[in-house]
Amino acid sequence: MLSCLRREWRYLLLAVGFFTRIPVPVFADFKEQELNLSVKYFPLTGILVGVAGAAVLVIAGWIFPANVAILLSMATTIYITGAFHEDGLADSADGLGGGWDKERILTIMQDSRLGTYGALALFLVLFAKFQLLSVLPVQCLAYALIAAHALSRLCAVYMMATLSYVKAAGKAKPLASKVRAGDLTVATLFGLLPLVPLYWNVLFNGADANNSDAYDLMLLTLSWLISVGFAGYWWRHKIRHWLGGYTGDCLGAAQQITELAFYLGVLAYFGFISLLNPL
Repeated sequence: MLSCLRREWRYLLLAVGFFTRIPVPVFADFKEQELNLSVKYFPLTGILVGVAGAAVLVIAGWIFPANVAILLSMATTIYITGAFHEDGLADSADGLGGGWDKERILTIMQDSRLGTYGALALFLVLFAKFQLLSVLPVQCLAYALIAAHALSRLCAVYMMATLSYVKAAGKAKPLASKVRAGDLTVATLFGLLPLVPLYWNVLFNGADANNSDAYDLMLLTLSWLISVGFAGYWWRHKIRHWLGGYTGDCLGAAQQITELAFYLGVLAYFGFISLLNPL
């Protein structure tokens, strides 16, 4: 039992060390295939990143205007991850925007220089993220941040589970083995867990708490599920069509796209509620 806990703790630290700049112990006997076994903890790593961003958001909100607090929160999550996912988004946009076949797309993705498509994608996604967070209700903002970071990483895990790695070598090559069903189940639990406090805050702790019912629960779920599902499906279809599978950059882009889609879905819920309330 103790050895099992130590092993799982090791896998968690490997996930945190791979996806963030948070200092973790260096394992002298590390094997690359162990990183594939840490896949189950990718959404939990997202929770940690989201909690850090939410903490900065709340603390900065006591001192600064809301838009400044949001900027500081975004800067915190980017710093903690070393812009790992943003880099993947930019490289994917450059590759898919400038390439005309698989080999050319992969070659462009490997180029460390930032191109026009990558710069545009980074600007649009970060600007859209800032705008969406700025208009979400303040009382649910921190909860939405944590849920989005966990769920978006779960989406990346599902892409790993349903697609093949297409490069002979790369930063995500150690993850290229198929995700085991048990690991996918654990990842799903961690990915969905932060939705519980978000739902509680939105449905039972807000201004309309007394009127919340199963209809509101269904509407909130459908709002983010359709948004994230559509964005995730679109991105999966695109990389499968052009590449036949995924790369590490594609997974980073998936995280950014589905995180943005989640904020959009939650905002859509409040829009629907505003429309329906007068009725």
